[in-house]
This record gives sequence, structure tokens and C-alpha cells, in this order.
Amino acid sequence: ETSDCCLLFGYVLLAITLIVCHGLAALVRFQRSRRLLGVCYIVVKVSLLVVVEIGVFPLICGWWLDICSLEMFDASLKDRELSFESAPGTTMFLHWLVGMVYVFYFASFILLLREVLRPGVLWFLRNLNDPDFNPVQEMIHLPIYRHLRRFILSVVVFGSIVLLMLWLPIRIIKHIFPSFLPYNVMLYSDAPVSELSLELLLLQVVLPALLEQGHTRQWLKGLVRAWTVTAGYLLDLHSYLLGDQEDNENNANQQANNNNNQQARNNAIPVVGEGLHAAHQAILQQGGPVGFQPYHRPMKFPLRIVLLILFMCVTLLLASLVCLTLPVFTGRWLMSFWTGSAKIHELYTAACGLYVCWLSIRAITVLLAWMPQGRRVILLKEWKKRGMDKIMKTLIVAVLLAGVIPLLLGLLFELVIVAPLRVPLDQTPLFYPWQDWALGVLHAKIIAAITLMGPQWWLKTVIEQVYANGIRNIDLHFIIRKLAAPVIAVLLLSLCIPYVIAVGIVPLLGVTMEMQNLVQRRIYPFLLMVVVLMGILFFQIRQFKRLYEHIKNDKYLVGQRLVNYERKAGKLSTTTHSSSVQE
Repeated sequence: ETSDCCLLFGYVLLAITLIVCHGLAALVRFQRSRRLLGVCYIVVKVSLLVVVEIGVFPLICGWWLDICSLEMFDASLKDRELSFESAPGTTMFLHWLVGMVYVFYFASFILLLREVLRPGVLWFLRNLNDPDFNPVQEMIHLPIYRHLRRFILSVVVFGSIVLLMLWLPIRIIKHIFPSFLPYNVMLYSDAPVSELSLELLLLQVVLPALLEQGHTRQWLKGLVRAWTVTAGYLLDLHSYLLGDQEDNENNANQQANNNNNQQARNNAIPVVGEGLHAAHQAILQQGGPVGFQPYHRPMKFPLRIVLLILFMCVTLLLASLVCLTLPVFTGRWLMSFWTGSAKIHELYTAACGLYVCWLSIRAITVLLAWMPQGRRVILLKEWKKRGMDKIMKTLIVAVLLAGVIPLLLGLLFELVIVAPLRVPLDQTPLFYPWQDWALGVLHAKIIAAITLMGPQWWLKTVIEQVYANGIRNIDLHFIIRKLAAPVIAVLLLSLCIPYVIAVGIVPLLGVTMEMQNLVQRRIYPFLLMVVVLMGILFFQIRQFKRLYEHIKNDKYLVGQRLVNYERKAGKLSTTTHSSSVQE
């Protein structure tokens, strides 16, 4: 915090110094020095604004989010002060990262609103998709006081939204459901591998499934459009929010007529100045409306706008209440079947509940899409002919590819890497299938990504074919025969062969119990090292063979014919050739 303040103070002091020097240079008419100082002032000004907008503003948002959510985690300002004193750099970075994520998703939501609302409704917000918008040029031309006013306004708006969607819902939840909060957030755990595996599983599997799907964005856009239509008809602001459809159709017809008239005038002789005016109009009309669309202004318009803002605040409050309670409650209820009364990090319960809610909404949308075909078609034709067969195939493939293979892979990783590093020889390692499966999912995803980026071989070909087929054209026989069976066989051999050697063969040699324990605990990493060394050796041998062939071909290959460099073989070939000529 002290370094950030010193940095800002240094930028401000440097800017003030440059302004004073620029004024003195203007008084004594030093044109070159004045231009140089002007350039330096612009550079310092842009640097200062970049630091404020990218560094200071997200940091303020992050700290304000943390302060408003203290009651949700049963924390206090004293805890945050101790955390900052113990690790100031990490604390500042985490708050800046949280604030940056908040600003990013807020900007993404604004872009989504621009796709729904009438052009011109959000006139007070900058359009990031505007091709004429240049942030660097805006930083240079606008004065400092306007940037300062915009910064204060942004802080007020973002801070008010945090109060509305975080602090106030937390107070309401604590009043209605006293036992629901605080969230169980364990910063320290006795099982770091479990926590790490679940966090990586959340970041690599659950969140990509929620964020990378186009359905989620379409659902959110549909909800925004439905809310806008409802608010527009309730408050008679449909024309202001969405525009007039009839006017849009008339404008489209008028635009078509104008195009026809313009094509008819192309052969006419233009009047002086008409060509320049037409060019300017073409530039202005290129790409549709330029930031504004006319609308119908109803009576008592300011009062209706105030009611619209109040309706929006109530909607955001209710949406925040649902998002803070429903996923966590669903996740806690589902996790209780596996863990019982044990407390779990709320990050995992929220992710589980959110994923279940997403799957439920997806199933409802699919059923609604099938509704126009009739209930009989849904229950009989789709379910019996296609649905059951496809569901059974998908379940079998999911059990094999998302259940068995990750479990075996995670168990192998536990035996090869984790257990030798974490468990001493005088202790017995404990294996948890849930943790091994979670780590196996991550390793399977990483291996699949590396395989797809690597050279062409049988596993890459099979994975690409499975991806190309998808769920609709799923081929169960191909997946089992080409992908699941070979991979499971390799993993089972990797698990069973070292175990048979350590438990079945080594005791027959008459070694001590300590040696048997050492072999059982170290045979997996030892065999991995042997396999890696053998792979490197075979790879180097293959590369040397290729190098030898390349050198031999460069030296002796003429076109596509190899020159015979052995003397005896050369005489024999010459004699054979001459005898064939004589015959």
C-alpha cells in the first residue's frame, strides 16, 4: 500500500513539475523545450491514468467487496488487518485480482445489455465495441478534472452496486435464515492434496462447463430481454427500452426505397456538393444506427425512469438473494450424502449446486424445445427409439471415460508421485478414491490436451474422432475398442505389474521385511524412472538413425539413386551389366 501511494504521488509530482516547466518554457518562448515538455507531460498523464484505471480502481473494488462480505465469512476488519500485516503483497494482489474480475464481468454484462436494449439507452456508459472509441486518445485529449470526475462517479456506481447485491442480501439472509451464514471457508486444511484436487477440479472442469457453453449466455440474454419487456409494458417504456418494432419495419422499408432511389440516381449528373454530402451520409449510415434510435416519450417520463430504476434495484436484490442461497443450499444437500455431517468448503458446495442448477435448466430447455412436437412424440418416439439408447450409451461412456480412467490415473499418480513424497517409510499411506478420482480427472484433461497438440499417432486420431462424433453420433463400440479398452489395459498393467513384483516375487527371494517395505513403496517411481529412461533412449536411438540416414543421403544420394561405393560390389555389378549387353 505504501509503495502504491508513493507511485501515485511520484506520478502526480512529476506531472505538476512538467506543467510548471511547460508554462515557463511558454513564457520565455522556448518552442523546442515546450514541445519536449508537452510530450513528456502527455506520457506521464497517460501513465498515471493507466495506473489509476487498471491498478487503483480494481484494488478499491476488491477491498470494498471484501469489506461488504465480512459477515458472510464470519470475519472482521481485525482479521484483514492481520492478514495484510503478515503478507501485504499477497493481500494486495488478491484484492486487485478480485476487483479486476468484478470489473471484467460488469463490463461483459454491459455489453450484453447493449445487445438487448435500444441504442441510446446506455448513453452515459462508454461503448467498448465502438470502432471510433480510442482510450489512449481520450486520455490525451480530455483534461484531468474530467478523468477525476469520471473516476469518482465510477467508484460511486460500482460501490453502490456492491452494497445492493452483496451487503444488503447478506443482511437479509442473516435475518431470515440465521443458521445459513456464515459460509464455511477453511483457509488451512490437514489434507492439502484434497483441497488442491477439488479446487483444480472446480477451476478446470466445473467452471469451464458453465462458462464455455453458449447456452448460459443465451439464457442470461433471454432473462434480460424478458425483464426488459415486462418492465417496458408495466411502465409504458417499451419504446424507450426496446424501440418500436413498427418503426423499425417502416425504417427498413424506407431504407430499401432509399436504396432503390439511390440506384436510380446513379446515372444522373450530380449537383455541385451532392457527391460529398452523399459520401458523408454513406459513412454515417454504414453499419446501422450510430449510437441512437428515436423513441416515443410517454407522459411523466422522469417519474417512470425513477420507477424503472427502483424496479431494477429490486430485481438485482432478488437475483442476488437467489444466487447466494440456492446453489449453496443445493450443494450442501447433495454433499451431505457423501460426507455426512462433515463441513466442506463452500466453494465446492456452491460449484456443485450451480452445476446441478445448470443441468436442470438445460434439461427444461430441451423439453420445452420438444413441446411443439407433442407429448406423444416426446414420450414414445424420442424416448424409446432415440432417448433410451443414447442415454445408455452416454452413461456407459461417461462411466468409462469420466469414472474408471480418471480413478486409475489418479491412483497411479498417487502411488508414483504423491505417496513417495509425502508419506515416510515407517508410515502407511492412506488412499481416498474421491481425491484420486479428482486428480485423475485433471490429469486426464491435461494428457488429452497435450495429445491433441502433439504429433499424429493412434491416440490423437481416436480422440479427434470421438470429439468429431459428439454425443449425437456417439459410437459405443468404437470408443470401447479403440479408446477405453487400450487405455484401461495400460493403466491396469501399470498398477498390477509393480504390485505383483513387490508382493509376489520379492518375498520369494528371502529379503528382510524392511527391504520388502522399501520395494513396495519405491517400486512405482523406480519403474516410472526406468520407463522414462527407456523412452528417452529409444527416442535418441531413433534420432541417431534418422541423422545417419540424412548424412548418408546427403553424401551418396544422387537424385533418387544410391551410388554404389563398395569396390567389390561395383565390379560385380559392372560384369553383370556387360554380360547382359553381350547377350
